[in-house]
Amino acid sequence: MTPKILRRPPSAGDTERPVPRRVATLAYALPLLLLPSCLWRLPFVPHFDMGQVQEDGMPTYWISIPYVLGLSVLPEALALLTTGLVRGWVEVVPRWIPYIGGRRVPPMAATGPAVLGGLILTLLFTAVPIGNGRRIALYGVIDTVAYTDDAWQVLATVCVTPLAAWGPVTIALAVAYHRRRPIPAVTA
Repeated sequence: MTPKILRRPPSAGDTERPVPRRVATLAYALPLLLLPSCLWRLPFVPHFDMGQVQEDGMPTYWISIPYVLGLSVLPEALALLTTGLVRGWVEVVPRWIPYIGGRRVPPMAATGPAVLGGLILTLLFTAVPIGNGRRIALYGVIDTVAYTDDAWQVLATVCVTPLAAWGPVTIALAVAYHRRRPIPAVTA
């Protein structure tokens, strides 16, 4: 008997039906896609302005540190959770979870929240033109922050723009999951 430590970790083949390679690649690339925006926010913790012209009255450290760290860690955690749509632990509850371990996960219990989350993310991070060359998204007006140099603005744009793909990628992964795990027909 092989000790638990030496057993191979579950592979992408641990699912009921095979996951297409492009879907698995997309799922594993999502955390890397969001990484630039998470890393871009971190210098704001010690109040380094990243070339932005800041207004007076910056929040105090005890407020800004958890806020900025949360904005950096939470997206990565959610993106890593999205990889479950291509892994077996979203098809069968892991055995170590009390009471429900080993039971099959209903397909809609994963597909529904993933699609809803993808729609919310799409609304949050998709910019809509509002005129005068400005754009707006639900998380705030963008293109209104002044930068001390064009290089800082280019860096911010390159780092934050991939967030717009987060919602559509999540929806695509949810659709691929749903196609692999159709809802069983109810028999009377």
